[in-house]
Amino acid sequence: MSRELTKDKMIERSLITKFRKSIWAPFIRAIKEYELIDENDKIAVCISGGKDSFILAKLMQNLQKFSDVPFELEYIVMDPGYNAKNREKIEENAKLLNIPIKIFNSNIFDVANSTPKNPCYLCARMRRGCLYKFAKDLGCNKIALGHHQNDVIETTLIAMFYGAQLQGMLPKLNSTNFKGMQLIRPLFRIKEEAIENWVKYNNLEFIRCACRFTEKNNDEDITSKRLEIKNLIKSLKETNEMIEDNILSSIHQVNLDTFVGYKTEGKEYTSTMNLKK
Repeated sequence: MSRELTKDKMIERSLITKFRKSIWAPFIRAIKEYELIDENDKIAVCISGGKDSFILAKLMQNLQKFSDVPFELEYIVMDPGYNAKNREKIEENAKLLNIPIKIFNSNIFDVANSTPKNPCYLCARMRRGCLYKFAKDLGCNKIALGHHQNDVIETTLIAMFYGAQLQGMLPKLNSTNFKGMQLIRPLFRIKEEAIENWVKYNNLEFIRCACRFTEKNNDEDITSKRLEIKNLIKSLKETNEMIEDNILSSIHQVNLDTFVGYKTEGKEYTSTMNLKK
């Protein structure tokens, strides 16, 4: 008589059965293509409470079971000042998914929201620094974040349209402030739509936006450039279903010979030789 699977095992199994093509395969591809995991790594999987970070946790947990490369995992949650409801939801989902989280507290929301300019930018920087520090204190040499393919291509277009620069998002980079630490993005090739389908299929519910700034402001008062880009890509996809893949491919095939100027390692260069031709 076959043993009935627990809820967390059913959810975990769906990643390599129902969603093998759309989630598991691109996850493994990114791990191998970008060489995100090395032997004896100790990786802190950073969980914010949303769908992306929790699916990342399940994927990494599953990979650890089957990988020929030995590595360790820590699942860390930084509470920057969540309200009680969001904190409780994160803990409930961690229990449901059998993710052994470690929670540490900070006052980042209070600090960021007290600044008159760019609270989101300050919050993001402070959160990243806290995650690096806590991970390093646990003996980790890497932190894993849940940025997926749509985050990558949206960030690229936002930088172009609103920042007047061509700037992407790397699948792996070294920390400048925490020596010996790296940041990896294992969901780099997974589309957000696939993650949303996984959530619906397993009847899961995650927190969406836990930001205290948006809690005290009406949605109409907050202009989301990312939402504008999402809608733009959605409209373009109606006539070109490959639009997302094409944008991602383009950042892998940058032809510097066709650009007037570029920046690398903090230094700016002008292609004067090309202009003289």
